[in-house]
Amino acid sequence: MSLCSYCSHRKGKRPCPALGESICSPCCGTHRLARITCPTHCHYLDRGSNYQEKRLGEQLMPRRRDFYHELEHLAGPKGVALFNLIEVATYRYFEGRQDGHDAEVIAALQSLRRVLSPLYVLSSPLPVFAEYLKKEYENFLQDHPQEIADRDEAPQILDYAVAFVTAFSGTDFQSRRFLNGLLGYVNAYHPSVAEQLRAQRNRRSILLPSTSLSPITSVPPIHRPNCEPPH
Repeated sequence: MSLCSYCSHRKGKRPCPALGESICSPCCGTHRLARITCPTHCHYLDRGSNYQEKRLGEQLMPRRRDFYHELEHLAGPKGVALFNLIEVATYRYFEGRQDGHDAEVIAALQSLRRVLSPLYVLSSPLPVFAEYLKKEYENFLQDHPQEIADRDEAPQILDYAVAFVTAFSGTDFQSRRFLNGLLGYVNAYHPSVAEQLRAQRNRRSILLPSTSLSPITSVPPIHRPNCEPPH
């Protein structure tokens, strides 16, 4: 029996259609969807994807809590609202999809930052998710200008967001660690928000859920065991 094509240490006991070779069970369970782009027909995928999202959601939870505290200190409630909108838009766009990667989220944040620069000149169409995020931000800013960071304030917050997502995602270009972590976190700790966002999927623009995802907000968040502590 050949060695695992991922770790080259343990025996590869499972055929991996993504790698084209065999993979050991621990590597399959740990890296599927996070660092390995699994095709939808892999029969190991359905068996472990929910567990993978839940595990990464648990890892993301304390790091995003600390990030929100730092963001509130640096940028205030409007900065918190912008990152909350980013998370909501990301969840709604990527929920139920297995073909997305963290690189798309990072690229969209970087694109939005460039678009908001007064020196930006549009030279080519934005990537699909970047265009989606741009429209959601512009619609929300138009409808609620006093609640979210404006065009002058947003670029610095987007820099913070890029750094946060990149750090959690890791160095693998095909990583889904942040996406799976966000999906798993929302599904596990904010199921009512997840239900609202799935119901909004075909709406023209986002209606922020009645319960915010952020731990620092004027709207009381849902608290679950081991979730963000109430303030």
